[in-house]
Amino acid sequence: MTTASFAIEAGRMVSFSVEGHSGLAEAGEDVLCAAITSAVRLTECAINDVLGRDLSDDALMAGVGTPLRDQMVGFAEGDEALADQLLRTYREHNVAVHDANVRAFPGTREALERLRAAGIPMGVVTSKRHALAQRGLDMSGIAAFFDLLIAPDDWPEHKPAPGPILRACELMGLDPARCLYVGDSPFDIQAGNAAGCPTVAALWGMFPSEALAAERPAMACPSLTELVDHLGL
Repeated sequence: MTTASFAIEAGRMVSFSVEGHSGLAEAGEDVLCAAITSAVRLTECAINDVLGRDLSDDALMAGVGTPLRDQMVGFAEGDEALADQLLRTYREHNVAVHDANVRAFPGTREALERLRAAGIPMGVVTSKRHALAQRGLDMSGIAAFFDLLIAPDDWPEHKPAPGPILRACELMGLDPARCLYVGDSPFDIQAGNAAGCPTVAALWGMFPSEALAAERPAMACPSLTELVDHLGL
């Protein structure tokens, strides 16, 4: 995995991906918070219930980092009605377990406090629906650290396209080249690179380091704490 040195100063921003799998929380798994029942297991339940078949974890993970409905359309092989049924079933399972299981990853709050103390603005660009992503941040106790949240229902273009990340940079009044984008899926790294942001591969998520390295992030870190250490904060 490539590494790089970054000097974080005034006028820089850190933006995070918050999916069902990346990195500030665990158990739904994303860069900041996660749900103990992962999004892959929820997808597996939906596919078993609706399609009556089993898929490998590699197949279930293939679209992680893109909007959930896009993933379901792929599993339904383009059948929109079937994709809607998969989506409803997934959300029914998720409602039953989400709140009891979501929590911040160890060390997340402390790392975010260090970034805030250094005057670094922070935002979230996610493929989760806005309301669910906001709820996860609220329940993890870290929502107050973020100046903005952009979800698929907030912006028409979705990762791996750069649009939502560019929109975040625009709203913050910052050049993308001065904004780190931290994500744990290949689609996150693709989107950040396309936006012109230095990208950070979050190795504490669900994807193997090799899959993230293939997308050429500027650097990779095994924890948010180590990322903040590396930034000299």
